[in-house]
Amino acid sequence: MTEASDTAHGGAPVPVAELDGERCRRIDSGGIGIHVREWGDADAPAIVLLHGLRGYSGTWRALAAALQDRWRLIAFDARGRGSSDWDFERNYYTDAYLADLEAVVDGLGLKRFVLLGHSMGGTTSYCYAARHPDRLDALIVEDITAGSSVAGAGFERIVAEMAALPTLFESWAHARAYWRKLRPNVADAAIEERLFESMRENGEGGVMWRYDADGIAATRVKPDPERVVDLHPVIAAIRTPTLVIRGGKSDFCNLAKVEELEAANPALSHASVDGASHYVHDDAPDSYRRLVEGFLAGIRTCRGAASRQDT
Repeated sequence: MTEASDTAHGGAPVPVAELDGERCRRIDSGGIGIHVREWGDADAPAIVLLHGLRGYSGTWRALAAALQDRWRLIAFDARGRGSSDWDFERNYYTDAYLADLEAVVDGLGLKRFVLLGHSMGGTTSYCYAARHPDRLDALIVEDITAGSSVAGAGFERIVAEMAALPTLFESWAHARAYWRKLRPNVADAAIEERLFESMRENGEGGVMWRYDADGIAATRVKPDPERVVDLHPVIAAIRTPTLVIRGGKSDFCNLAKVEELEAANPALSHASVDGASHYVHDDAPDSYRRLVEGFLAGIRTCRGAASRQDT
């Protein structure tokens, strides 16, 4: 029986193929080992990519495949996920994710770079841009804005998902059915990637998470209110050219709020992708790539013109 037919009958997911030239390393962040992936020429301009709440660094492979001939792309598993260490003190808050990002970019010796973050990674990205304006050439944030993580339909959906998170599945078929119910509109390939990247067999015939499900769920279902970041002043302080890419069908990134913040800060712009949900890079990868490439081309053109005026 082939791998494809195994999957169709509920078998283990087909392993996701690494891109040619993919490189991995570990970087220490305050005693937490962070698993880092890289694609593209190490001397090319860099883009650092941050995944979402239940994401993984491999979620950026399709974007990396399209850009690695011109860019150095760097992604890492957030603490508690993938091949990075779990935090046994359960610090799964923005301050820890920001410290991990700082450790990675400093560990790699990046002086200036582009930062791109989805959802939870977008919160970290906003905060980094406000704190380190001298390090970023551009900021791209996917489907999160001020207020997304504290109220609204998307917030309620995610909290409900994390509160009801199963700890163990009877089989790959049951795990696959769980993901399909949760994400009915994403492609089959995206479901298989989620199974491969975020789940594993437990050695007794069952399937469990590859991430610290209990710890991460706790900080989302019953967060410490003193540690939840208000993004309103953070986004207002950003001076880096910023593009917000939101799903036209997103229940998480409120369009009116995006437009309100954009009207108050000339560094911000946005684009909505018709038909896409909160997971724009999954739902509409070609449109997502074109938006990223177009925005970055504009930034490089503007910087080139400014450099010529200075000479």
